Amino acid sequence: MTDSIRRASIQDLDRLSPLFDAYRQFYGQHSDLIVARQFLTDRLVRNESVALAAEDGAGSAVGFVQLYSTFSSILAAPMYVLSDLFVMPEARRRGVGTLLLKSAVETTRAAGAVRLELATAIANVAAQRRYEALGWQRDEFRLYGLLL
Repeated sequence: MTDSIRRASIQDLDRLSPLFDAYRQFYGQHSDLIVARQFLTDRLVRNESVALAAEDGAGSAVGFVQLYSTFSSILAAPMYVLSDLFVMPEARRRGVGTLLLKSAVETTRAAGAVRLELATAIANVAAQRRYEALGWQRDEFRLYGLLL
């Protein structure tokens, strides 16, 4: 089946929420479909993120990416953060992740951004290989976080 990418809307919540829940589980969170759905609802209704959905030939959602607009003070220009990227296990190894990444680049470039950033777990070597194969470069900064 041929996979395609399109911008998601609030009408896609039923299809994207289980994927977002699976993404959160991948990063160690407990399954909570209510939290996943509410988070996506808030982002889409408030226009706080851009979500792209990957669909197979039958129209089933098989992956997604979520992008957040921000700014680069160093570049003095708009940029985006690719915060979430997930492909269902059964759809992996057929280029869905690559399609999502390329669509994210096209979407953010069309929005006038000059940079697109992402972070991934150090142990997520397969994703790192994919990013580097597509021209992404690992930066020289260390990412720190503080839970509040």
